[in-house]
Amino acid sequence: MKVFLVGGAVRDALLNIPVKDRDWVVVGSSESKMKSLGYQQVGKDFPVFLHPKTQEEYALARTERKVSAGYTGFVCDSSSDVTLEDDLKRRDLTINAIAQDAEGQLIDPFNGLQDIKSKTIRHVSDAFIEDPLRVLRAARFAARFAHLGFTIAPETMTLMETMVKQGELSNLQAERIWLEIEKSLACKSPWIFFQTLRECGALKVILPELDVLWGVPNPAKWHPEIDTGIHTMMVLEQASIQTDDIRIRFAALVHDLGKGLTPKDKWPSHHGHEKSGVQVIKKLVQRLVIPNKFKDLAMLVSEFHCHVHKAFELKASTILKVFDSCDLWRKPERFTEILNVSEADFRGRTGFEKRPYPQSQYLQQIADAVLKIKAKPFLEQGYTGLALKEQMNIAKLQTIEKIKQAHQ
Repeated sequence: MKVFLVGGAVRDALLNIPVKDRDWVVVGSSESKMKSLGYQQVGKDFPVFLHPKTQEEYALARTERKVSAGYTGFVCDSSSDVTLEDDLKRRDLTINAIAQDAEGQLIDPFNGLQDIKSKTIRHVSDAFIEDPLRVLRAARFAARFAHLGFTIAPETMTLMETMVKQGELSNLQAERIWLEIEKSLACKSPWIFFQTLRECGALKVILPELDVLWGVPNPAKWHPEIDTGIHTMMVLEQASIQTDDIRIRFAALVHDLGKGLTPKDKWPSHHGHEKSGVQVIKKLVQRLVIPNKFKDLAMLVSEFHCHVHKAFELKASTILKVFDSCDLWRKPERFTEILNVSEADFRGRTGFEKRPYPQSQYLQQIADAVLKIKAKPFLEQGYTGLALKEQMNIAKLQTIEKIKQAHQ
């Protein structure tokens, strides 16, 4: 029985990235032997065990053979005669197929070290095509390591294109697609994930609502980059510079989906895209089973980002309606997030990247001021029910008007 450190822990150490999780592969053992040593089995489809002390994952070396469509369509062999190289060969990318033994020696049968040096994301073998999720994983690693200069090898991109053309991605489960999107949004350069998927044709399959934005023009006066798809990637980049919060990044990604519904004869104008985008987001969220914490912010951003852009033109009553619609009163931090995405939207345009965005500070100032208006003084004056709400609204409108005048 021999134990090797494998996968991400080896790769990240070689890239001088802090190692979060360590995975181990065990050669020359069996399920019964692992259990006799105190390891707890957790894997159903293949034998994975938790170390009795560290709780780290130890998997028996295995091979996989594709026998049917889908994620579960593999036959695994984890017998004691499966070698380390057999196990590494079934992995997706060469940079993930390096092992390290107990003495610290590296085992690298597929030249992952060379690919780390040349900053190349390359498939290990033609078995790559057996799992369509690997198209998304390759794109995610491109997004994760783009800031280090990594790019996908041309032959791997060609393989990804072939998999898309053969319809392999139609077998992916919605939950697994969303998990890869969610992980990609946490990467250093998440826009690279979506650009890569578009390049190989996969974006049209997994996110057609987003893919359709390329080729849809915006008014050149406000969007020197013209193309809505390019603009969306620029907004995601600005949001990523601003925050690591993947909810904000997701809202930036989908904020303009309504423009994909604009009839061509109306281009480059997109009147009403804000509200039409809400319905597109709602369907997307249902299809990919995306959690509500992503949906709620994204839908509000879609509906109100143009209100934020026009903040200085809005009447006090309109501003108050926006606050009500966004539930500022119970979720003030979410309104700040809406402002954050709107700012990223403003700056996600060619030549606008460094421009000031006073609308954000202006609306935040108003929000902070009206939040200080409490019910207690009005209750003490004897107001209740609808009369109480009316008096509070009058006070809020007066506060908004006062700040508006100060900015004129």
